[in-house]
Order: sequence, then structure tokens, then C-alpha cells
Amino acid sequence: MTRAGSGAGASPRAGRSWPRFATRLVVAQALVLVAGALTTWLVASVVGPGIFHDHLEQAGVAHSASETEHVEDAFASALLISIALALVVSVLAALAVSWYFSRRVQRSIGNVADAAAQIADGRYGARVRDPGLGGEFSMLATSYNRLATRLEATETTRRRMLADLAHELRTPLATVEAHLEAVEDGVRSFDADTLAVIGSATRRMRRLAEDVAAVSTAEEGSLQIEKRPVAAVGLARAAADGVRDRFDAQGVRLQLELADAGRIEVDPERIGQVLANLLDNALRHTPAGGTVTLSCRRIESWVELQVADTGEGVAAEHLPHLFDRFYRADAARDRARGGSGIGLAIARALVEGHGGGIFAASAGAGRGTTFTVRLPGAER
Repeated sequence: MTRAGSGAGASPRAGRSWPRFATRLVVAQALVLVAGALTTWLVASVVGPGIFHDHLEQAGVAHSASETEHVEDAFASALLISIALALVVSVLAALAVSWYFSRRVQRSIGNVADAAAQIADGRYGARVRDPGLGGEFSMLATSYNRLATRLEATETTRRRMLADLAHELRTPLATVEAHLEAVEDGVRSFDADTLAVIGSATRRMRRLAEDVAAVSTAEEGSLQIEKRPVAAVGLARAAADGVRDRFDAQGVRLQLELADAGRIEVDPERIGQVLANLLDNALRHTPAGGTVTLSCRRIESWVELQVADTGEGVAAEHLPHLFDRFYRADAARDRARGGSGIGLAIARALVEGHGGGIFAASAGAGRGTTFTVRLPGAER
């Protein structure tokens, strides 16, 4: 793995003159081994000859004092020499194994440190391989890679959102700027029509700012959700009543198919916001004379709320991206209708915050679209 450069972005290990981890670990283990070897040698030299002398006396073999002393000295020398050789070999073998293992541990820690330094420098593609040193190190590598992946996705989303936000703000800002310049140049008068255009552009920017704040809060999981059991049918009917006037004004029929689905444990304001977004979206994409159907039913432990329209429909290649921020299947037409491109992203974040899911289906262009919200049902 490429190591981080020197300077501000250098590895956190650079610039320090402390001994390397492997060296310190080997030295510490060597001290333990040497201490153990010396202890073993001392104990054997003190205890061994006495035990041997006792066994000679118990054996009852007749020896002169000089013979007994010679035998005991020979035993003590042989014991100490053999133990010393065995301890030297075992200490060297243990140090070799310790050195090998320490090098592997140091290499693994060094890879993590280098990858962390790369991420600190903004290179989010750095990953750590499993060093094969056991479950704890494998978990460390896996957790680190998950963190790096999450940071990379967050950074990608942030950059895309900033780019999309700049793009979305460009049109209303250009509209305001053009009309103000026209007024300054005397091409237009500062009349009611000019005020209406500028007001519409500023309202669009305000809505965009509010939608961006709402989806960011929801996706970060910091949105306050106060759940309580509510009747699913009552929630759907309240959402329909809130938008019925707009449907009537545009000549689109709003139809309800509400079966008794029991209760759901939700924040009624948040789920009401989801249904309002889905109904507004259906209204924007359904021409006059069309129909939007809001239905409710229970399927086992789940409650399904559906918003189906007879409008423009969605081509198959656009369906997987409908809940992405700022995504529009037809950007020009959606902007003309005043959509911010964030409503469905907000809906998904709110539904998932309740432990549910939201899905879109369409038979194709011109054949309508159906959005399904599935939420955990409360006990009947």
C-alpha cells in the first residue's frame, strides 16, 4: 500500500524517533523469556542436587564420601548444562517466533495507520486487507473498511448534493437577476407582473432550501419522530383532505379506496408529510381528466398505503433512481411544474426512519405510476 507523503499529510508515525512497535514487543518478550530461563536455571541448580542426594541415600548404594561427592557433582553439572542448552535453544526459538509475529502485527498496524492517513488527506479509496492474525484483527480490518466506505459515500453524496444544489439555484437566481437588470435598464417596469416573477423565483429557492434541510436531517437520523398508534385509514383520509382543493383546481380526480387496516405506530405528522409529497408528485404528473387513487390495506403484519396515478408513467431505466436527491426523469418539465427533486428522497428517509419501505412501479411511459408505502402495523 502506498504510504502517505511527508508534511501535513504524513503518516502519524512519521516524525517520531520512538522504537518501532515490533522492536519494543520483541525486547519485552526477550526480557520475559530471559527472566524465565534464569529462574529455571537457579531453581534447578538449588533444588536438583538436593533431590538427587536424597535419592542416593534412599537407594542404599554404598559409596565412599569422595565417590558420592563426584557422582553428585557430575549430576549437577549434567543437569545445569542440559538445562542451560535447552533454555538457550527454547529462548532463541521463542524469540524467532515472537519476531515473526511482531513483524506481522506491526505491518498490519502500519497498514491501518497509512490508510487512516490517506483518508485524513481526503483519499477515501484506501482499504485494509485482512492480515490473517485472528478474529480481532479481521474485525478491525472489516470495521475500518466499512468506515472508509461510509465516509467515501458521504463525501460523494456531499459533492453531488452541492453540485446539484448549485445547479438548481442557478435558474431562479438567473430569473431574479434578469428581471432586476431589466428594471434597472428601463426595459421593464417594477409592476405586479415583475413582482410575481421575482416572488415565484424566491419561493422556489426557499422551498429548495427547506427541502434540502429536511432530507439531510432525515437521512442523518437526527429527525425527531414521535410515534403513537393511529388509525391508518384516518391518516390516509386526512392526507387526502389536505390536497383535495388543489386536485379539484387542476381537474384531477382524487379517489379513495380505504379498507380497514387497523392501527400503525407512527408519527402522524411525518407520515402525513410522506403522503402529501406522494400526492403532490402524482398531481404534477397527471393531466386534467386523470385519476389519482389513494388506497390503504393490511397485509399480515404490514400496512400498505398506495398512491397510484393515471399520468405520464416512468420508463424502466428511471425507476431505480426516483428516490435519489434531485433526480428527475424529465428535468425540464419537472422544473416547470415547480418540483424541487427532493420530495421523494424526503419520503424515503421518513418511511425508513419508521422501519418501513417505499417502492415505485410503472408499466412505462404514459401508463401511470404507483408508489407503495409499507409500514409495520400495530397490534390489533
